[in-house]
Amino acid sequence: MHISSALNLIRVKLSFLVCLTLAANAAQSLAAQPAGATPNRAPLQPNAFNLLPLTSVKPRGWLLHQLQLQANGLSGHVDEFWPDLGSNSGWLGGTGESWERGPYFLDGLVPLAYLTGDERLIAKAKKWVDWTLANPQADGWIGPARNTDWWPNYVMLKVLTQYEEATGDPRVIPLMGKYFAFQAQHLSERPLKEWAIYRWHDEVLSILWLYNRTGDQSLLELARKLQVQGHNWQAQFADYPFKDKMDKSQISLATHGVNNAMGMKAGAVWWLISGAPQDRVSPDQAVAALDRFHGQPAGVFAADEHMAGRDPTQGTELCTVVEEMFSLEMDMSILGEPSLGDRLERIAYNALPGTFTPDMWGHQFDQQANQVISSLANRRWTINFADSNIFGLEPNYGCCTANLHQGWPKFVAHLWMGTPDHGLAAVAYGPSEVSSAVASGTPVSIREETDYPFRETVTLTVETARPVKFPLALRIPAWASGATVAVNGAALSGVETGQFYRVEREWQSGDRVELRFPMHIVNSHGYNNSLAVERGPLVYSLKIGESWYKIKQTGPAADWEVYPTTPWNYALVIGKDNNPNAFEVTETPVGNQPFSPEGSPVEIQVKARRLPEWQIVDDSAGPLPTSPVTSKQPVETISLIPYGAAKLRITAFPYTSD
Repeated sequence: MHISSALNLIRVKLSFLVCLTLAANAAQSLAAQPAGATPNRAPLQPNAFNLLPLTSVKPRGWLLHQLQLQANGLSGHVDEFWPDLGSNSGWLGGTGESWERGPYFLDGLVPLAYLTGDERLIAKAKKWVDWTLANPQADGWIGPARNTDWWPNYVMLKVLTQYEEATGDPRVIPLMGKYFAFQAQHLSERPLKEWAIYRWHDEVLSILWLYNRTGDQSLLELARKLQVQGHNWQAQFADYPFKDKMDKSQISLATHGVNNAMGMKAGAVWWLISGAPQDRVSPDQAVAALDRFHGQPAGVFAADEHMAGRDPTQGTELCTVVEEMFSLEMDMSILGEPSLGDRLERIAYNALPGTFTPDMWGHQFDQQANQVISSLANRRWTINFADSNIFGLEPNYGCCTANLHQGWPKFVAHLWMGTPDHGLAAVAYGPSEVSSAVASGTPVSIREETDYPFRETVTLTVETARPVKFPLALRIPAWASGATVAVNGAALSGVETGQFYRVEREWQSGDRVELRFPMHIVNSHGYNNSLAVERGPLVYSLKIGESWYKIKQTGPAADWEVYPTTPWNYALVIGKDNNPNAFEVTETPVGNQPFSPEGSPVEIQVKARRLPEWQIVDDSAGPLPTSPVTSKQPVETISLIPYGAAKLRITAFPYTSD
């Protein structure tokens, strides 16, 4: 009897283990199938494009190598030697830094780890996220108990949404729900303060993410409370009051560059709830106002660290670059305007790499469009310090050291989005592969092969287990005059620049879509009637000889000054009509470090004359001469390379009248 009972017990346990194994295998199989986008629930306004879950888009080609450079550089190692992200961090249960730096780091580390599939980085990310998931307080508060500021939690909530999409971890949604319930209960007695007031919309994104998965109506009420306590970005951008470089008596959190970059999505995010026309147009107003009063050739605006005008020797903070990119990605999803994709690419392919060392072991706090020396010196910043434009571990202030990591991986994750009618949209271009469920839940992959933005052709190859009909929306850049689209070699008609071109058909595995975006040289006018040379999404800068001088070593990272070894004070000689035919383009293969002077896959030759009177002032290029200028110096041939490759550069050029 006892033996029989024991055998029965063993059989039950074996059966239970078999069931667990089958369930685990089924879950693994299900997880292997590409998921589709999650649309907005009523009463939210519908998105123009729905965000795909993290890992739906994977980098390929040179873009994969760029993320691997990042993983092997500062992003993959900074926590090993920088105390603010060390093992004593409050976000790991320690007594160290307990405010924004841990969440900032994870906001880039999580997508970087899962998009590259780097097991070392995945283990790092899990260690941090697991602490937050395993240590909520009984009342629902998350993160270090010593932190009482809502703002850092905004960022950690974004981290958790990405982590849940990549892993399906069942702890995330209940934890977020309990935290939001706690916040709703206490927001009146603990209102938003300082940074949280100006960044409220970043938490609303996470609230809406959760609402779309649970349908909990109380979440929308919490979003309304945040909006009431938050800064009115829609009003600020509708009638922009900060039209010049700020002096120290004028600065406030409303003039802070990073806040303005983050605020560029506030109107669109709130429009999902309000449906108000003035909220919907706010991102366009933001881009127009920031361009008009503070715009720079690489697509960003000057803010070093407050709004700084249009002079190309003013700086732009790295945090501003990555946060503006994220705002544009969210604005594109909500509004679907092609111009947002143009702007996103301009920043991602110019300003982002332009502020890193080629190996991504160092970064600047402030980059300059006209940057002829990178050194310890007091420049004409609004408030920043002498080390702001050196390349290193922690120039000026550590926020960018913690926050720089999100730029490339989030850009990759948002190259593709889902259409409301169960198709796919290419909202920005780069070598990648998207996998998603489309019409009728059919899994589809599209492989994107291209050397864009250095080349003008893009090839998309569809892979599907069975024929399936779905729409494919393709952004046609506004600059791509003469763009063509062909499917399986047959040219399609009606392609217009600055629009999304829809191809709706029954797709079969192996179908190929070939895009060609002719990259004409365009000269755009800027500060003091200067010229910026553009070709496709890339902006080109003078190739200046660089001498790198190490000034400090911190673990494996170093701080560097960079000095010019060749002349920089040139005016372009391109004729009275700014003739684009004055430029000669040379292309070479795209290598492992395309954003370096020696690895640049494109160079442009153009005639120029020196301007001897244009000299260094306050350790920057002196005041930009108003064009047209005159020069009696001999004509020379100079080389231009992509902005992102030129760590010293002139980008806003004077030009001669001859």
